[in-house]
Amino acid sequence: MMSIYLQLFGIFAKIGAFTIGGGYAMIPLIESEIVIKRKWISPEDFLDLLAISQAAPGVFAVNIAIFIGYKLRGVRGSLATSLGCIMPSFVIILAIAMFFVNFKDNPIVERIFKGIRPATVALIAAPTFSMAKSATINKYTIWIPVISALLIWLLGFSPIYIILVAGTSGFLWGKYKRTINKKES
Repeated sequence: MMSIYLQLFGIFAKIGAFTIGGGYAMIPLIESEIVIKRKWISPEDFLDLLAISQAAPGVFAVNIAIFIGYKLRGVRGSLATSLGCIMPSFVIILAIAMFFVNFKDNPIVERIFKGIRPATVALIAAPTFSMAKSATINKYTIWIPVISALLIWLLGFSPIYIILVAGTSGFLWGKYKRTINKKES
């Protein structure tokens, strides 16, 4: 029987090797392998790990790999999953860096990269919609992601500023709600 650490490394290496679009594109594949197929983590715990991974500094894909590995097998699990996640990208980028100079002006290569873009958008959009469902977005809160996306897309605002304003606004709104609740009590 294969060691759990090799299994974890293999799962994350496979996901890392065949996922174009970064960490958010990996979410459905990780969920399928870890939550649905193997049932190693509950759906609720998976959503919690996603939230923690997004809030933690660093690369989202590596964060989620580290947190899942740690949840399953501690520090050794974290090492197995994070190395599995990082290794394919490292090897692919190294190969591209070595050989891309020869092919960068090739029209076929340009068309391939243009063809990959819509698939990448779809891979990122799928987990975004499933996370939105769990975030209880309703008719009162839908304006937040819509305005944020428009500010970034149309006006070129940095997402960092959007996150800072959203975080500060959420903090102030929470303080305001607590003050109102105390007055009503």
